[in-house]
Amino acid sequence: MLKEFKAFAMRGNIVDLAIGVIIGGAFNKIVSSLVNDMVMPLIGLVLGGVNLSGLSFTIGDASIKYGMFLQTIVDFLIVAFSVFCIVKVLNKLKKQEEQQNAAPVVTKQEALLTEIRDLLQQRQVGQ
Repeated sequence: MLKEFKAFAMRGNIVDLAIGVIIGGAFNKIVSSLVNDMVMPLIGLVLGGVNLSGLSFTIGDASIKYGMFLQTIVDFLIVAFSVFCIVKVLNKLKKQEEQQNAAPVVTKQEALLTEIRDLLQQRQVGQ
């Protein structure tokens, strides 16, 4: 059973997933800092000095922190936009690489000229 677990844990997909989770956690810290330290203060200035994370109302003994909810939405939008931009750049780079590695397109004229060249070379070798 231990060997099976080791084989399962060391498969490429599991290792890649673990790396993705670790990098995602670090990326989350960066995005949280961006939102909390840069974006939200600017939004607060636009809204007249209102700190969104501090917005709340009380019903009985319960405090409803809708400002934290709004901040979480902003966090999500920034993360989603960041991931979108990263994927877009990676797809563009991949497309450029595929275009560079693709075989050149040969037109009918080029194919005919190549055939004529090869026939002439064969004729010269035969003489």
